[in-house]
Amino acid sequence: MPTLFRFLFIIAVLCGLIYGSMMALVLLVEPRERDVTVRVPSERLNPPQP
Repeated sequence: MPTLFRFLFIIAVLCGLIYGSMMALVLLVEPRERDVTVRVPSERLNPPQP
């Protein structure tokens, strides 16, 4: 039984670390806004007529 408790404790610690790092990313990192330009070929907008 102690092996099961040790395993569950390690899993809980890993989940806590992952959760904490995700919360730190949400609270501390600000995304930068920028303009995005995508060129669309005219063949995709006006396909050739058969």
